Amino acid sequence: MKKLLFVFPVLLFGLFVKAQDGTGSSSSGEQELLFERAVACVKHFEGWHTSRNYPYIGWGHKLLPGERLDSHLTKAQGDSLLRADLRKRCVTFRRFGKDSLLLSVLSYNVGEYRLLGSGKIPKSNLIKKLERRDRDIYKEYVSYRKYKGKVVRSIERRRKCEFALLYIP
Repeated sequence: MKKLLFVFPVLLFGLFVKAQDGTGSSSSGEQELLFERAVACVKHFEGWHTSRNYPYIGWGHKLLPGERLDSHLTKAQGDSLLRADLRKRCVTFRRFGKDSLLLSVLSYNVGEYRLLGSGKIPKSNLIKKLERRDRDIYKEYVSYRKYKGKVVRSIERRRKCEFALLYIP
């Protein structure tokens, strides 16, 4: 298993290097490659959820009020749900430009309200920093590695992998 955790990021990083053309321009094909990389990353770290993981199904899709649980969700349907969720979150974070996909993947795991704030929850330091146009966000991004106040090494590895794969300098 440890070999798989090491090989997966290395393979995806190879895709990342191929996508860089050195000009700093962002073509539609490059954006699509980044999106595919994000989908693969989420699938790798989320794993497949079945009806016993209620309210999560597929690759981490949380059932919303009014949505019905399909007990025989196919991998294709789960893939479609994941892509729709990521695209919806990309729209939410599009004001952050090239960081929108990175924020979308993070919010898929921690929730949009943890980043953008709502009610009693204040806006995150990550969002505040990006609003100030300060893109030195590695420390803030990786800080989303705790569960019940304790650092979880697997979540920390996930954040570092996401950042390495999806951050556009």
